[in-house]
Amino acid sequence: MNSKTRTFVFMSKKLLDTIFNPKDLRKLHPTQLPELAKELREFIIDIVATKEGHLGASLGVVELTIALHYLFDTPNDQLVWDVGHQAYGHKILTERKAVFDTNRQLNGISGFPKRSENEYDAFGVGHSSTSISAILGMAIASKLKGETEKQHIAVIGDASIASGMAFEALNHAGVSDANMLVILNDNAIGIDPAVGALKEYLTKVKTDKRLAAQNNIIKALNFNYSGPIDGHNLDQILSELTRLKKVKGPKFLHIITTKGKGLQQAEENQVQYHAPGKFDRKTGEIIPKVVKIEPIKYQDVFGKTLVELATNNDKIVGITPAMLTGSSLKFMLEKYPERTFDVGIAEQHAVTLAAGMATQGIIPFCAIYSTFLQRAYDQIIHDVALQNLPVIFCLDRAGLVGEDGATHHGVFDLAYLRSIPNLIICAPRNEVELRNIMYTAQMGLKNPIAIRYPRGKGVLIDWQQPFTSTKIGEGTCLKKGNNIAILSIGSVAKNVSSALEQLGKNTTVSHYDMRFVKPLDEKLLHTILKSYSKIITIEDGTINGGFGSAILEFASQNTYKNTIKTMGVPDEFIHHGTVEELHSFVKIDVNSILKEIKKGA
Repeated sequence: MNSKTRTFVFMSKKLLDTIFNPKDLRKLHPTQLPELAKELREFIIDIVATKEGHLGASLGVVELTIALHYLFDTPNDQLVWDVGHQAYGHKILTERKAVFDTNRQLNGISGFPKRSENEYDAFGVGHSSTSISAILGMAIASKLKGETEKQHIAVIGDASIASGMAFEALNHAGVSDANMLVILNDNAIGIDPAVGALKEYLTKVKTDKRLAAQNNIIKALNFNYSGPIDGHNLDQILSELTRLKKVKGPKFLHIITTKGKGLQQAEENQVQYHAPGKFDRKTGEIIPKVVKIEPIKYQDVFGKTLVELATNNDKIVGITPAMLTGSSLKFMLEKYPERTFDVGIAEQHAVTLAAGMATQGIIPFCAIYSTFLQRAYDQIIHDVALQNLPVIFCLDRAGLVGEDGATHHGVFDLAYLRSIPNLIICAPRNEVELRNIMYTAQMGLKNPIAIRYPRGKGVLIDWQQPFTSTKIGEGTCLKKGNNIAILSIGSVAKNVSSALEQLGKNTTVSHYDMRFVKPLDEKLLHTILKSYSKIITIEDGTINGGFGSAILEFASQNTYKNTIKTMGVPDEFIHHGTVEELHSFVKIDVNSILKEIKKGA
């Protein structure tokens, strides 16, 4: 492209207004790109300030995003963003600027790159450390097809690259001749500050050029390493990327960035401004929510309860894979730092670490988001359940989690855990029940247990009640009726209770909180199946293989002929929206429950 075509865009309106996709971006002169970076940051800040979303990560890679789409022939050249928190600028420059205000909203664009949404999203992401494997696969495919000039770029953060899967991919790529570039976006933080020996190594490399040149772990893996360079200096980035385009084989560029760059508060408080909620776009100050007395978040109930238990039981430890703040294990860290372990983005390691501790009489509470526990399925089976080790899994964000969408919903846990021998599965309906099962679990269970609870606020103001033990495998009757029995599991019980309140003094419907998916309360189930012709099961999880399936299996095995209706998440991936909208979409909301009751009345 000649200089004349790159110098015509000198007009009063904003540069960003002239860009629909990277073809327009490439018409700009390099000297215009810093101004575009300023406008792109302002655009992201303006939207996220009112619509909410992930802020800090995208602000930190504005210059990199512009440089990549400016120099590379995307979407023909393939670009994969690890996790995707940092991809807002990418989305805005790739045909989604006009709809960016619908980000993470029902029927709007996804908060993460998504192949079905746009051709510039080369690979769908949401979970960490997948980008290097994916881009290596694409690079090998291009070689097999004879597309030797095609470029393949993965952008990965310093927290994500420490994960085992990323190293598996680096190990493979280093002995290939794949034409690929891995860009390490090093800002020393994921959601919480990065941890571990690799983080310490990367910190030293930033200041010790001799270490970067000689004792280099990436070079040792046969990558052509360059950097570290300033990730906010467009001239440096453009120059180095231009050079690397001509280098064949696996390449690695180390850039240093600041998460939250361009918004002072986001730079200074990177944890809070990862996803800050609504804030003043001019001052950056987070807009305080209306002060009112309301329940606290389930994650905080877990975190504060764990501290209470740990105060009286010195065998208790807390383990989390990079979710100290998200799981509220931060409270344990503050009180008992020597008994709190953030292992980084390493779910497999977290589970087997807990198993190892359990062999020595330690009581590990392993706090992992439901969707991320999927990444450690073999370890749950092979290292924990097979050896019947009493690890306590606390599954935060279980069920439909809302705006983060399909990659983050915790809807498969009941189904994927229910088939594992020795494993107890409990879903408390409220905060008091959560506290009591945590109390019970640390008193000396002989089996591993998974305790699942949802994202967001609970239902009780006065939740900090004295502990009482929970009998494993025992359900309870919350309301007695004479015609229909509703069996709920977990926090979705509140939808059932709200529906029954709307029925007033109606005496036809019973409501049972089963509490446990495994073991089931068989004595209670026999009573229910002998007493009611119509049974409704409801769960905030996939119907296939889940709680409802367990009830159907029990009824079949015992030759009951009752009519059983299962309500839950259907056999499809559910995308993003508020939790309330998604409950309505999958028909586990109050109105859907009322309709089902009226059908059977």
